[in-house]
Amino acid sequence: MPPSEPHDARLVIWLSLAQLISWGSLFYLFALLIEPLERELNLSRAQVSLAFSLALLAEGLAAYLVGRWIDQGYERRVMTGGSLLAGICLAWLSRVNGLAELYAVWMALGVVMAAVLYSPAFALVTRRFAHDFRRAIITLTFLGGLASTVFIPLSAWLMSTLGWRTAVLCLAGLHLIVCAPLHALVLRGAPGRHLARGSDSAEPAPAGSLRGLLSSLPFLLIGLFVTLMMSVTVAIPAHMVSLLRENGLSETWVIAMPASIGVIQVVGRVLMYFFEHRMDLHQVNRLVPLLIPLGLVTLLAASSVVQGQLVGVGLFVLLYGLGNGMLTIVKGTAIAEYVSRTHVASLNGALGVPLALARAVAPLLLGLTWTPQTGYRHGLWLMLALSLVGVAALMLAQRLSLRQREPA
Repeated sequence: MPPSEPHDARLVIWLSLAQLISWGSLFYLFALLIEPLERELNLSRAQVSLAFSLALLAEGLAAYLVGRWIDQGYERRVMTGGSLLAGICLAWLSRVNGLAELYAVWMALGVVMAAVLYSPAFALVTRRFAHDFRRAIITLTFLGGLASTVFIPLSAWLMSTLGWRTAVLCLAGLHLIVCAPLHALVLRGAPGRHLARGSDSAEPAPAGSLRGLLSSLPFLLIGLFVTLMMSVTVAIPAHMVSLLRENGLSETWVIAMPASIGVIQVVGRVLMYFFEHRMDLHQVNRLVPLLIPLGLVTLLAASSVVQGQLVGVGLFVLLYGLGNGMLTIVKGTAIAEYVSRTHVASLNGALGVPLALARAVAPLLLGLTWTPQTGYRHGLWLMLALSLVGVAALMLAQRLSLRQREPA
């Protein structure tokens, strides 16, 4: 095995800044725009909410094509063009005046998200730093994990001071003035169309055709793992405030605990960065996703007792926050570790539509299981079952992939 080539810390830190701005001004912006859009465009909550669902669907549909371009060495064009398009679309959003126009601009922003958020960034550092991509990805998520902490209050302040249209125009400027030049400068010199195959560590398995990999059992199992865990980690935050109120917490804790999750996620990633090299990589990948079902078990237990309920719910928030923060790394590297690094962007892109559907359906599913008599209890059991099936799928994919690497 060749010596491990460390990742370029400066490049990854600059990419992290772009991730902070992109997540904060695209993904987290919508929640703050719902009420202003309702008032000014005279729309219902359902009509406005559909705009973001269309954005997620467009992101999923565009993900495979974006992944193919990344694998072919066009990462600089993709992310620079995505940032330019982000600025243009946000400027368009600041002038939107009708429902059809609102849907069109958010579908365009969905394509932008496919080009500038974690998936393309993870893929390009995997291509550039084949022997140190995991630590590069962990570093990349440090600032990205703080996007909601930074941009929700910043965007809210801009809206209250300047009005929502001018605030959105300011966010558009960040993409045009900061993100687009940054991507154009730091992503020069992309590697060629394929990764080098000079060592056993360059590929987790023999690099077959993309079509063959798409139908391989390890890829299908990783896809099941990522989709199910995405379902759980999207559904829980959407109902977090109601979940905590249902457990009898005061309003102070109901607000403070969800707000702390972003910081806890970053703490989890820092811990992973400093300590994972002391543990077996595959063992880390097995243990991290287990924090999600463990947190759900803790919450279910806390909801059935009165004494110590605050402690139990607090432990759930801690386990969930740590698990979700580190799970981003496991999900972001699983295909590269257990399927293929050569086609990592295309394979991740192939999961775009299932992930978009999971993000759209999971919160609704958890809401449908709620009843006045049982609250979220049945839904939490469902989330627990989904997370355990996801963990089992990852473990089986690991076993199959590692077995393929063993010498005959």
